[in-house]
Amino acid sequence: MSASDSSPGPDLATLLPGTLDCVHCGLCLSSCPTYLETGRETSSPRGRVYLMRGLAEGKIPLAGVLAEEAHLCLGCRACETACPSGVPYGALLEQTRAAVERAGLRPTWARRLERLALRGIVPRPRRLAALMTLLAFAQRLRLDRLARPFLPKRLRDAHALLPLVPPASQRRRLPAFTKAEGERRGKVVFFEGCIMPELFGGVNRATLRVLVQQGFDVLVPEAQGCCGALQAHSGDLETAHELARANLGALDPGDVQAIIVNSAGCGAALREMDHWLGDEASRVASRVRDVCEFLDEAGLRGALLPVPGRVAYDDPCHLVHAQGVSAAPRHLLQAIPELELVDHDDPSSCCGAAGTYNLTQPEMSQAVLARKLDSLEPVDPDMIATGNPGCLMQLRAGAEGRGMRAEILHPIELIARALPPSPPS
Repeated sequence: MSASDSSPGPDLATLLPGTLDCVHCGLCLSSCPTYLETGRETSSPRGRVYLMRGLAEGKIPLAGVLAEEAHLCLGCRACETACPSGVPYGALLEQTRAAVERAGLRPTWARRLERLALRGIVPRPRRLAALMTLLAFAQRLRLDRLARPFLPKRLRDAHALLPLVPPASQRRRLPAFTKAEGERRGKVVFFEGCIMPELFGGVNRATLRVLVQQGFDVLVPEAQGCCGALQAHSGDLETAHELARANLGALDPGDVQAIIVNSAGCGAALREMDHWLGDEASRVASRVRDVCEFLDEAGLRGALLPVPGRVAYDDPCHLVHAQGVSAAPRHLLQAIPELELVDHDDPSSCCGAAGTYNLTQPEMSQAVLARKLDSLEPVDPDMIATGNPGCLMQLRAGAEGRGMRAEILHPIELIARALPPSPPS
């Protein structure tokens, strides 16, 4: 790498104002998963902000420890919740990772893996659907299990995280319009996402059913696409911004009350797309609501049926820290008769999924997951509810590995279970 590659360019100068907000008070330390694991100052939020400031001022080269720490960070943004100074850590991290990516400082295999998956497959619905169909076929014939011993370790780890791919009939996209049941309360747009329809189609259908039963017409724009969150987390801001721009027209709210999202990572990306694209995106960004947040604000109507059992709610990082939504899912779960909401010691910490982190940083991911499971295991819930696909996969794999009996599901699935039967259409 040449000297010019490691010196901060004009874009890195934009890091400086955000880093100056950090007063190095240390209140973020106890909330940082990587600092708790390593005890290293450089692996803490304030340590990384110090490195970013040095980079922006031209005092630290774009190499070595800075490049390593930019990707060792989970990007959970728990430090933002803890920070009294309002340091925009998530935005700073995205910019730093983008600089690391442009400089070619990441391991070749990690960069190629993410480029293949996040540029070539995930945002391309036909390719993603074809891959899922192939995986479903392999799972039905148990070919994946036969091949697993011969796969490289990282691919074995990835296989362990994959849930069973639903049948094709359950992976169909939702109808473009579904009319509200009963007295109409309004109209919303629903953002399906890219991973959700393929691996968690049941969550999307539950979301649609609840919204319609609660009196909302639901529009599902066919032109919508990948939100760009995974690409931004990996340092590919160019692709992330392209995907966000493509969604502007598709998701324009018009006369709808809200743009509903049931994936915390997608919700955070859409809610902050005006940070990427400027004022042109504010009309869309300002209308984005997590499904539990929206239903809690609107209020559930009608009596709910009992759903007996004990449920532990675990906060997805990009819902509680990036979007500030914590109470709403709990309020909705508490409204379900005979469903007991039980607390565990560490609900708002990261589970270690963090986009593709559990594939690119498996050791740290597993260490962070172990802390989460240590908190959940003594509670012994019947169900663990969380609102993000990566968290659902990570917690499911971790719970199965420990022999925990809990069912892992999205809060909206429990709300759907509590609804009375819909009248015949």
